[in-house]
Amino acid sequence: MNKRKLKNLAVPAIYGLALFVFGASMYLIEKTINNSRFKDDSNMEYVDKEIVEDNEYIPVISQTNTIMKPYLSDTVFLSKSFYDYEAESASQENSIIFYENTYMQNSGVDYTNKEVFEIITILDGTVIEVSDNEILGKTIKIRHNNDLISTYQSLSEVSVKENENVIRGQIIGKSGTCALYNNDSNLHFELYNQGKTVNPEEYYNKTLD
Repeated sequence: MNKRKLKNLAVPAIYGLALFVFGASMYLIEKTINNSRFKDDSNMEYVDKEIVEDNEYIPVISQTNTIMKPYLSDTVFLSKSFYDYEAESASQENSIIFYENTYMQNSGVDYTNKEVFEIITILDGTVIEVSDNEILGKTIKIRHNNDLISTYQSLSEVSVKENENVIRGQIIGKSGTCALYNNDSNLHFELYNQGKTVNPEEYYNKTLD
């Protein structure tokens, strides 16, 4: 049996009809999705004012890797500096800690204030240790990457826990006192780079890279 051939005018008509059906189907599908997505909900409550309390802390993604100081108060000052073996003798004298008739070289820096001040983390990181020692006081240790670890000692309060992820500038505790540092309200801060203590004052405002 011979196969029938469609007439020349029938072929364009069939293609045109197919395109029309396809276009109409896409329009209906898109309209259905939009209606379900933006469907009016009578139970939805709209507000025209701020819904966040002033004292409520909401974590956000940090936008920078710049190392910041571990406090925000403008009245905090450096009371004891990092002991640098190459520094002048006058600078080294301010880096000595005296405890139980023993002189020790300061492995970090000490920040002091007349009033208790809030302690913040210098970079994004993960809390790897929270401890309490009768000599050092409450301590927080945070790992920022494989090379950099920050330690916050002599705290009166701790507001984070081990394995918690923290962001740059987040409040993690409050300053306090301990047996080693007889100041008004103190933070002993140490910074470790590749396992070695370094002078934190030389790292502020520098990027993690």
